[in-house]
Amino acid sequence: MASTTELRHEEEAERTETTAAEDEDTGAQVAPLVKLQEVAVSTGEENEDVILDLKAKLYRFDREGNQWKERGAGTVKLLKHKETSKVRLVMRQSKTLKICANHLVLPSISIQEHAGNAKSCVWHASDFADGELKDELFCIRFASVENCKTFKEKVEEVAQSLEKRTGESEETSSTVDLLQKLSVRENKDKKEESKEVHGEGKDEKEETKEVPAEENQSSKENPDDEKWVIV
Repeated sequence: MASTTELRHEEEAERTETTAAEDEDTGAQVAPLVKLQEVAVSTGEENEDVILDLKAKLYRFDREGNQWKERGAGTVKLLKHKETSKVRLVMRQSKTLKICANHLVLPSISIQEHAGNAKSCVWHASDFADGELKDELFCIRFASVENCKTFKEKVEEVAQSLEKRTGESEETSSTVDLLQKLSVRENKDKKEESKEVHGEGKDEKEETKEVPAEENQSSKENPDDEKWVIV
């Protein structure tokens, strides 16, 4: 009996080794049925510089339901355009890369701490994440107080710089308008002076024309007198 049992164990061991050998990689390569080509995907951020990049969770206030609704968890960025220097806030979901928020940072933006929570803050914006402009109330929550503070300070810094730039452009435009008005006045004054000069010239010519006429009349009278005396 013992010998029979040993034989069975040996046969099972051989079968196991054979199965393992069959499962081993033979090195054969199978060509794919369809060859896929690499396609360049545009994110729309190629002409922008990243000035802030933080992980967070975004919420949107639903006015109809009077409650906060989650928009997604992912990365929030502040992007500055290389040519126009405009700054926008963009947030995408980490898994699907779907846009949660997409709006410009304007000088009028006001960002505040949310309900005494040092890790979250709220603000109003005209958002374009859904393909059309909507007035939204956002709330963003970070993992740490430091990240929330960094986000708030950076947004305020951008808003202040834009406000300063807007003030400078308004001063420049007002200065240009003033210079244009002054140049118009100078042109009018020059035209009036030229008209006065031409008018004086005409009067002198008229006077010079009248003087010879009197001399001719006197010269005509003198010859007749002389003839009358001789006769």
